[in-house]
Amino acid sequence: MRIAQVSPLFESVPPKLYGGTERVVHFLTEALIDLGHEVTLFASGDSQTRAELVACAPAALRLDETCKDQLARHVNMFESVFARANEFDVLHFHTDYLHFPLARRQPVAHVTTMHGRMDIPDYVPLFGTFAETPLVSISDAQREPLPDANWIGTVYHGLPADLYRPCLGRGKYLAVVGRVSPEKRMDRAVEIARRVGMPLKVAAKIDDKDRDYYESEIKPLFADPLVEFVGEIGESEKNDFLGNAAAFLFPIDWPEPFGLVMIEAMACGTPVVAFRCGSIPEVMRDGVSGYVVDSLDAAVAATKRAVALPRDRVRAYFDRRFLAPRMARDYVTIYQELAASARLRQGRGRTAFGLAAIDADGDTDGAHAVEGLGGEAGVGMD
Repeated sequence: MRIAQVSPLFESVPPKLYGGTERVVHFLTEALIDLGHEVTLFASGDSQTRAELVACAPAALRLDETCKDQLARHVNMFESVFARANEFDVLHFHTDYLHFPLARRQPVAHVTTMHGRMDIPDYVPLFGTFAETPLVSISDAQREPLPDANWIGTVYHGLPADLYRPCLGRGKYLAVVGRVSPEKRMDRAVEIARRVGMPLKVAAKIDDKDRDYYESEIKPLFADPLVEFVGEIGESEKNDFLGNAAAFLFPIDWPEPFGLVMIEAMACGTPVVAFRCGSIPEVMRDGVSGYVVDSLDAAVAATKRAVALPRDRVRAYFDRRFLAPRMARDYVTIYQELAASARLRQGRGRTAFGLAAIDADGDTDGAHAVEGLGGEAGVGMD
């Protein structure tokens, strides 16, 4: 298939440092190429890919001090995408909802993966207006605030098998990775470490909007001698950081859509202790990948148990459920159904009296296939 991947421009593909969505776009793009598909990537010019790269900004916008209006760069990117739309069998967007008005006005199959939280009141009228727009969720839990949106599949994230090597020795510290923000609850991680009596290493970015929160609420906690704040880390540093940890803490307090860093830890063989929010029960397997908890007391007890879990079983669980080729195959199933439906619609537009046209394979069932997915893409990975 001829596939366009449209990435946000905030980070490169893959990101130099923090950037979950762009990391997933990279893994998906490369896995699709491995499957023999022709992929064009619309992304920042400092991206690294085997796909045809269409540079829609010179460099990642978050690191580009000359960029004063990030939205303007994205609007310009969408013009580039839709100017070439007829070259593709499917357009795959990872850019939230910005492209919705343009996507509905062209005939090429398109799909949008929603990577963020959906429990935002303003989304209700927006997704009602664009009710026909095909959407993919990254967990079933992500859909819950907008159950009537046009969800055509759930596809869990996947990583390349060789991205991280499993570290099977016992680690000496607890680890946490993410942003320093209220919903990430770094304060919980510090308290767990204190009560367990183990060192805590924190690899995190601090956005400008969270700077005051960090200075007033979190920085004093990081003064504890048990805590080492290492700052933002890149891909090359993650394997050692996560793999040498005794356990990975995910003490979130928000409806997590997926939690990519959890499967990164699992790929290193490191058990995860995560609070029960959003997708966590879908991604985790109690007693295998780590533990799902509902309170601070439970997290302390679970951390003590998690450090003794067999790390080879943690990695094996990751291999069964969260590899990039599986992710790519799930998306290809969705692409094929959408492309078949688009061909049928275009055929009906050319056929007198509204009779259904038959595509080149003689198939007239494609129009219903996308509806039939109904969230089943990505299942059967247990």
